[in-house]
Amino acid sequence: MVEVQKNRQFEAELGEIRAKLFEMGGKVELMIANSIKSLVKRDSTLAESVIAINREVNSLEQEIDSKCLRMMGQHQPAVRQLPFVNQVLKIVCDLERIGDECASIAQHALELNQEAQLEPIIDLQILAQAANTSVREALDAFMGGNPALAVKVCLDDRFIVELNDQIQLKLLACMMEDPATIGRALRINSISKYLERIADYAIDIAERVIFMIDGKDVRHSIV
Repeated sequence: MVEVQKNRQFEAELGEIRAKLFEMGGKVELMIANSIKSLVKRDSTLAESVIAINREVNSLEQEIDSKCLRMMGQHQPAVRQLPFVNQVLKIVCDLERIGDECASIAQHALELNQEAQLEPIIDLQILAQAANTSVREALDAFMGGNPALAVKVCLDDRFIVELNDQIQLKLLACMMEDPATIGRALRINSISKYLERIADYAIDIAERVIFMIDGKDVRHSIV
């Protein structure tokens, strides 16, 4: 009877961790979308809200970490659940870093919103959508135990890299044609790199899913 109660408590706490991870992922996806929207729509209030949400993401990271460590200390998770809990600890760290990247984008948006827009800002919308999709699919792959979806996330990165390269070329052309755009172009350049880095974090999550389920270390090997 005591063992049954312990198992029920363990499953309940595992469910709480899943729910909190889902909540954290949702906030991060919202941050990615709104950070770029605040730039395209020149909405500084929205940019400030992204920065505020980042504090909530930081708190969730601490909360989930605490829950995982307490569970591991009190319940000694079964072998089949231990990899999941271990990966949650790593994934929340990735999500927190994505939140930081979004906050940085929002900070740049606050500055750029005071100046005339440059054309490559439109390309950033496409890049942000692709990065956001990668994050969402990586989390879905983890929560659903879907290594095939995780592989897709890794393969889709090629498009993100190529789009980032295209944005860099456009920015370079802007700066060469009109030196007055250099300040704005450099900020947009940073935003593009932040978005590419967000996609890199999604790949990190996807690669862990593949390793956790299939036992394959695919880092640096999926083209």
